[in-house]
Parts: sequence; C-alpha cells; structure tokens
Amino acid sequence: MQFSESWLRQYVNPELDSAALGHAMTMAGLELEEQRSVAPAFTQIVVAQILSAEQHPDADRLRVCKVNAGTGQELQIVCGAPNARPGIKIPCALVGAQLPPSEVGGKPFQIKVGKLRGVESQGMLCSGKELGLGDDHEGILELPADAPVGKDIRQYLDLDDQIFVIKLTPNKADCLSLVGMAREVAAITGAVLKKPEWKAVPASIKDQRKVIVENTELCGRFAGRVIQGVNAKAKTPDWIVQRLARAGQRSISALVDLSNYVMLEVGQPSHVFDLDKVTGDIIVRWAKTGEQLELLNGQTVQLVEQNNPKALSIGVVADQNGPLALAGIMGGNHCAVSDDTRNIFVEAAYWQPNAIQGRARRFNFSTDAAHRFERGVDPQATVDCLEYLSALIIQVCGGQAGPINDQVLAMPERKSVKMRLDRASKVIGIPLTTQIVSGVFQGLNFDFKLESDTFIVTPPSYRFDIEIEEDLIEEVARMYGFENIPDHPPVASLKMSAKPEVKRAVHLLRQRFALQGYQEAVNFGFIDAESEKRLVGAGDATLIKVLNPIASQYGVMRSNLWGGLLNNLKANLNRGATRVRLFETGRVFKRDAGVTVQPGKVAGFNQPQRIGGLAYGSFVPEQWANANRFVDFFDVKGDLERVFDPLHLVTETAQHPALHPGRSAQVMMKSPEGPVILGWIGELHPGLQQAYELPQAPILFELDLELLRNVGLPQPEELSKFPAVQRDLAVVVKQNIAAQVLLDAMYASKPHFVRSIELFDEFRPKAGSASMAEDEKSLAFRVTLLNPEDTLQDAQIEGVMSGLLAALEKKCAARLR
Repeated sequence: MQFSESWLRQYVNPELDSAALGHAMTMAGLELEEQRSVAPAFTQIVVAQILSAEQHPDADRLRVCKVNAGTGQELQIVCGAPNARPGIKIPCALVGAQLPPSEVGGKPFQIKVGKLRGVESQGMLCSGKELGLGDDHEGILELPADAPVGKDIRQYLDLDDQIFVIKLTPNKADCLSLVGMAREVAAITGAVLKKPEWKAVPASIKDQRKVIVENTELCGRFAGRVIQGVNAKAKTPDWIVQRLARAGQRSISALVDLSNYVMLEVGQPSHVFDLDKVTGDIIVRWAKTGEQLELLNGQTVQLVEQNNPKALSIGVVADQNGPLALAGIMGGNHCAVSDDTRNIFVEAAYWQPNAIQGRARRFNFSTDAAHRFERGVDPQATVDCLEYLSALIIQVCGGQAGPINDQVLAMPERKSVKMRLDRASKVIGIPLTTQIVSGVFQGLNFDFKLESDTFIVTPPSYRFDIEIEEDLIEEVARMYGFENIPDHPPVASLKMSAKPEVKRAVHLLRQRFALQGYQEAVNFGFIDAESEKRLVGAGDATLIKVLNPIASQYGVMRSNLWGGLLNNLKANLNRGATRVRLFETGRVFKRDAGVTVQPGKVAGFNQPQRIGGLAYGSFVPEQWANANRFVDFFDVKGDLERVFDPLHLVTETAQHPALHPGRSAQVMMKSPEGPVILGWIGELHPGLQQAYELPQAPILFELDLELLRNVGLPQPEELSKFPAVQRDLAVVVKQNIAAQVLLDAMYASKPHFVRSIELFDEFRPKAGSASMAEDEKSLAFRVTLLNPEDTLQDAQIEGVMSGLLAALEKKCAARLR
C-alpha cells in the first residue's frame, strides 16, 4: 500500500513527525517498507515565467529565453525544449542550484553561468525528469498559470511530502485504503479520525438498467446507477492526479481516475461501463463454455477451460451478447469508456472472496480490484462508495444521475468471538486488565461486551480477519505495542539430548560425501512435467501436479532427486566445468492411496527422505599419477561404500527407466529378515543423455535415507591372540552368474572360522581357450579364517575350503579351476 503522508493526515493528524509516525505503524504490525520524499534533494529551483523565446543564432534546436525568476532582473537562459514559449510558467534552476544526481554520472551537479554556441546562459529550465518527478524529459515542466513567480518549487509542489510504502500481511485487507490506514493510525495514536465527506447525489432522471444476479455464491451485493450526459473529455483535477501519482497510479482519463481514486481512498473497487455499448439487461453469472473476453489490458482470455473440469469457475458481468467484464478483476475492452462516452453505468459490488481468489492468477496477471476483493471488501459500504464516486463524477464530468439499484443478496455473517483475559495475558506474556483491553477494542471500533473476564466481540463489517480468539489476542498485542512488551529470556532447565547411537546423523553423511569430493545441491521439490515423465517412465495419471505453480518448470512434485541434479549438471557444464560431483538430501513425493496420516506422510501421498547424487567427468582430478579416464559404475559404488561404512551394500542387476539397461543395478542391504532394497545406481539412459544434451553419461544414484541412517549398535569383540590364515579359491562359472551370487552361496553355508571372503580377480578366456568355454569365466576369492581360541590346523582349514567349494558346486554349478 503506497500513499503520501499529506493524504493520510487529511483524515488523521497525530502529533508525530514523519519518522515517529512510520515507527508507530511498524510497531503495530503495519510494516513501513519504504519512506522517501516525493522528489530527491535539490536547491535554488524556483517558479519562473518565460517572457520571450527567440531562435538561437547558431543552433536550430536551441532558443534564447528571457525569464522572470523573481530575482529583480531578467535572466537569459538558453533552452532546447520544444515547448519553450512566452507566457508559460516553469521551474528554473538559478546559478548555484544543486540538482539531483543524473542517471549517467550518478552525482549531483551544480548550475553555473556558461555559454552554449556562443550565447551566455544564466541558469537552466528544468523538465520533470531533471527534478526527479518522472521520466518525461522531452520538454520543460509546465506549471499552472497561477503559480507565484519566485516561489521555491519544493514548497509550491509540496515536494517534501513523504511517500509511505506499507507492507501489509494478507489478513490486513481493511488497510488497503487511506480510510483504513487512517482508522489504524487513529487507534494506534489516539488521534481524531475524520472520514471523507460528500453530499449524496439525488436522482434527477428515472433511467435505470435492470441487473439480474444469477449466482449469489458469486455476488453478495450489487449496486449500480445510470449517469447520462457526462463529459468524458473533462480534465481530472490536479489534486486528484497528484494523489494518484504519489500512490503509484498514472492518470488515464477523468472517469477512470475518479474510479481509481475512490478505490484508493475508501477501499471499494468499482467499474464504469459505457452504457451505449451495453445491450439489454446486465447479468451477473458464472462464465459459460466457449465464452471469451478481450480485457482492458489487450489480453483475450478463454473463460472456461475445456480440458480441465476442476478449473476454477470465472464470474462475469454480462449483457445479452456475452461477457462485459471479469467479475471483481478487470473490465472488458468492448464496453470501456472513451472520450466519446456520454452515458455510463457505474457499479460497486461485494464479490464473495472465495469466488475471486486465484482467478486473476489463472490468467497470469493481478489487479488492484482482485487484490482487494479476494481478501474481503466491506459489504456495508457498497452504496456509500457508489454515492461518493457518483458525486465526484458529476462534479468533474457533469451529467444527470438515476436512482441507485441496490440488491442485497448474500451478506457475510459476522459472528461474535470470545477472548479470555487470562488467556490473552498468557499468550502475550504481560499482565492485562479489563481497562487496557477495553481501550484497545474501543480504539478499533469493535462492539463488545464483558462477561466475567471474557470479552465477547462482534467485529466490524470490514474486519474479515477476526474469526478466532487468537485474532483478538493479536489485536491487543498490536495496539499495546510490540516494543512495549518486555523481552524476558525463557527460564527453564535445559539439557542436551543424547544422540541415538543406533541412528547416524544426516550431517555426518554430508561430511562424508564432501570428503569424497561431492558438493551438496539444494533444489526445489518441484520439477517440470516433461522431465518427470522421462525420469520415471510414467504417464500423466501418476504425476502430482501443483495447482498454482510459481513457474512452468515447477509444475509437478518430484518423485526422485535426479531431475534437479541433472539440471544442476547441465548448468555447470554450460559454465565450463568438466568434472562435477553432486549430492542432495530431500523428500520426494509419490502417490500412495492406501497410506494413512503419520509422520512424514500425508493421506494419499508418500513423502520419503532420499539421498541422491551424480558423478560426471574424470574419475579423479587431472594429475600425473593416474591415467585419465571417465568415471564409471564401480567408482561411484566405491564412493557409496566408503560413505555408508560400516553398512554392507550389495548390488544386483536391474533395469530402471532413467538408467542404461545394461549398466544399472539395485542397491540392497543384507538383514536377518532378508535383503532390503535401498535404491538405484547406474549410468544415465542414452535417450536421456541425448535429451539433456550431455557429451557423456553421468553415473546416478538415489537411496533411501532413513534406512541408511540405521546402523545399529557396534558389537565389541576381543582381539584374537592367534594368527589369521588366508586361502585362495578360484572357480569357473558361467558368465551370466554374478559374483554376489557366489558370495551369498558361500556365506549361506555358514562356514566355521571364516571372517571374510573377498573377490580379488576375474578372468574371461579369449576365443579358442582350451581350459574354459567362451561363455565361462574364472572368479578368484580370498578367504580369511581365524579361530579366536586356538591355532587353526591344516585339517580344519581344508575342511572349511572343501565346504565352500561344495556349496559353489551345488548352488552355482561351479568347478574348481
């Protein structure tokens, strides 16, 4: 909300200076985001009058002007403005004047006596841009004819007036007007509140236009009247233009300016239709299939989405030929007022907030009217605001007004709210009395009664935010003054909770990934629909779409972490990176219709925690000690094993839509109940590599974070006094049998004394080998044995090795090499 201090002080004038007033509003919850003067600082610029303007002898675009600046003598000033002519009054910077910083240099500059093409110039005639009053620099700023010559321009134009920009929270819709702000300031400071005064316009003609409201869930009150014979070319009064400009609004035409002025002053948006362009009755209804409307901003919108039955319905004001305006949002271009307009229909309505919310955003724009209506506009003030606007229109543009047609259909019910005095004291943290609270409610113009220590409050019609006890407590705290509430530190015995030994901290995992050379990425939980479909290989039905996405690339909820990480990779490669290691921890979102509400989940959706990452480029930074090669599956698997140690991770070949069919695997963890699937690891699918335009495919991984955090308690074990023994076992198996299958078979036989079994060699024969077939391979395992109670004997060792070989021969069809 932006407005000038002088406009506010017309309605409430507390004995506070500008800085104190801004601080008082901020401490009451009306945050002062910006405060500045109307114009930047400058000196010695006065009102002057051009007495003569003659052509410069040596320049076609320059004129030599004789100027009366009230200094007692005529000044000769060379000016290049095309509108410089005798008789007009303009701002004149005298010699020695200090002007605001220019856009080019950024420093203030001083006016001196100089020569332009050989002619002396004793000052400068200023445009609005040179005074910091706008962007118009094509000509000098023309002042009204009654401007007093010699008067300081800052005083004459009131350029020291302060502009306040207030950052309002969504619940403070009652402050989206000057009257609303004045009410709050009066309550905060105790100053007297003055409301706008006007005389109701009596009906001088009988003309009316019938209005039919078909849907009361769209419109709760509709008031309108006909005004005939207006002069649409009339000039908007300067004082209204000035107030609009200082509120951030540009002047358009008298009828539009007056409507905007009333909205800013009293908070009621209205609309003016060219009555001669309206056919038949005016109908307020929901839009129909196939209807479209060209808006005042030039945008043509389809009012009903054909392929989205759940889309929000759009309210319209229509005539017999179709829509004229989007209800509570923006008017249509067809019936807009112009300089040729003679007869108008002025409407002011109470649109139900839930019928306006989200509608403007659907068309990718916002308006001041929609901003107010979707938060709630005072339904009791509809007719008063229409009377005020009518009076201004007839005062400025003339015309004759018809009677007001006011239809009261579905007004909101203002229910009383209870507030307990002891509850308010406990929440705010200060002792409160009935006198203090009563004073607050009286200052806010709340109707209330006191029963014992409970206040029963009926909020005014313009306070849509007062619905529960906490809302009233907030009002008491605001009016009491946040800076007046003492700041007491909490008094309690604090102790650090012990870290659970069985659960690994996420921060530790982050540290370990950083030690492996990975950098952490933090991405949105949203992604574009196309990337999501490619990565999960699913259709539209499984996507979790965002109702109001902040951008098209954030249209659906992510079901994995890879989409954001691949975008990060592409961004790094575009900036010259050649080696990228990234990881991310965060939630993913999946449909789960059978899930119940529990921590980390919402009914219908599953939101598990995941940790994922990627590796791209050389397997180690460029160096002399290692030959350069591209990172592969086993490099990343090794990284994961080091990060998640002491957990024993195993992989099993499997296919994922986003991964290379022959270079991907599921990551599992052994448990007493059986293998637990943790996630995926593999090379990016060639099709996705092409879609992301990547020179080479990165290695991706994504694992279940909660399962990886459960490491259990370490089991202490006494160090053995006896030496360990190592034996090698090499067997021949078919090439399609994974090494993990052989490891599982050996461990399943539960061999005695075996501490570890590790694969250390793989051999595949060349064509024509006599010892092995072409579809066979040799795997060599190193077996470590230890008896903690005695030295192992050869017979015991041979028995264990024979048992391992027998298990492999039976379960894997292996033979000793």
